[in-house]
Amino acid sequence: MKFQDLTIQDMRQKLLAGDLSSVELTRACLERIKATDSTLNAFITVCEDESLAAAEQADQQIAAGNMGLLTGIPVAVKDIFNTLDVRTTCGSKILDNYVSPYDATAIAKLREQGAIIVGKLNMDEFAMGSSNENSAAGAVHNPWDTERVPGGSSGGSAAAVAAGQVVATLGTDTGGSVRQPASHCGVVGLKPTYGRVSRYGVVAFASSLDQVGPVAGNVEDCALMLNVVAGYDPADSTSVDCPVPDYLKNLNAGVTGKKIGLPKEYFIDGLDPEIKQAVDAAIETYRQLGAEIVEVSLPHTDYSVACYYLIAMAEASSNLARYDGVRFGKRQDPGEGLIGMYQQTRSAGFGDEVKRRIMLGTYALSSGYYDAYYLKAQKVRTLIRQDFLKVFEEVDLLLTPVAPTPAFKIGEMVDDPLQMYLSDIFTIPTNLAGTCAMSFPCGFSERGLPIGLQLIGQPFAEDEMLQAAYAFEQATDWNQRVPEV
Repeated sequence: MKFQDLTIQDMRQKLLAGDLSSVELTRACLERIKATDSTLNAFITVCEDESLAAAEQADQQIAAGNMGLLTGIPVAVKDIFNTLDVRTTCGSKILDNYVSPYDATAIAKLREQGAIIVGKLNMDEFAMGSSNENSAAGAVHNPWDTERVPGGSSGGSAAAVAAGQVVATLGTDTGGSVRQPASHCGVVGLKPTYGRVSRYGVVAFASSLDQVGPVAGNVEDCALMLNVVAGYDPADSTSVDCPVPDYLKNLNAGVTGKKIGLPKEYFIDGLDPEIKQAVDAAIETYRQLGAEIVEVSLPHTDYSVACYYLIAMAEASSNLARYDGVRFGKRQDPGEGLIGMYQQTRSAGFGDEVKRRIMLGTYALSSGYYDAYYLKAQKVRTLIRQDFLKVFEEVDLLLTPVAPTPAFKIGEMVDDPLQMYLSDIFTIPTNLAGTCAMSFPCGFSERGLPIGLQLIGQPFAEDEMLQAAYAFEQATDWNQRVPEV
């Protein structure tokens, strides 16, 4: 069996039985990256020496009978997580020379459970994008069709799993940045409830929306990754101190008797016919599995994209002010004084999309416009959250498409930012509401491009959502298909 055909559970069993060593597994992983990444461009940094040294230590721990959930297993993380003594670039020129002096909490949790971190993954600059074309390291290519985008901003995280470069990754999701790439690449991606996973050490884009989430090849591996990273962290003021269940424990509970809602606002005329066909078939599968399907309404959905982009850009404007060549950022000093240094540093360091969002966000926060834009958007956000809380009084879960179309061609939407923003229309509302959601494969287009299905769960009900996704996965074979890379 090839290394890339193994799940996390397969790897654990082989490591425990002595059929495979962590060094062998890590070498196979690194060789796979070398063989495929010139085509995919999923990695920004590969930590070859560090990961092999960590693998040797993992083998010693396994021999001593000391094995965590991920001991000896190679994974990779989006280049937005601070990682001790390794570059953290956020896909930006302005952080090209930044080496973190500490680990983000999610990274520390991976290491505590023995994970081997083989590298940092490509992403849209500062997580701003839906296609992974906005990266100083260049675009990531979709493993199913290298002329197409993998989705964004966690495009490297999804492409690396789909191509079998690593078995699982971490990404971040601010408006769909884990789920949309998971859909386009045919893998499983989960956005937990806001506050479930610590954001400490994650470079901020929009602080009230950012969320850490796992990407894996199947639901069980995704649940295991969430087991590792979930939990309260006093270092993160937005972390919620509530019990974390074992997401693997009742994974096969099924959906019999569960009530699944179909928000009518998500099944719109502009939905690609192939997406609709795949989602309709998935709905029928859930009926056959014993779920009750009902139509529901989230009446403020139409305002979510406008609301999101006001809030996200305003928060980005504030968060990115620190990259000025003094506190953070690669300095460009033309010798024209402080203001000249600021201008040159930020002009040279930031890409077009980041500049666009900073300018729009600064405008929305400026004197005389704050109440008209940012404050009003926050009020609309409250209405959107109330829609979700109200509908969850009637149903257990919501089912929707992930994206309105399959993966589009690289360059197809670069000159049309508004159309690009609309590609997140089905994922944005859950970030505004702060509830959990996930994407998993439910079909393929005629061109052989993956199509994802989205389940949305109640706040802190990731276990129930994972159980429903697992039931679908066991009843179908969509996740068994892999691209030829």
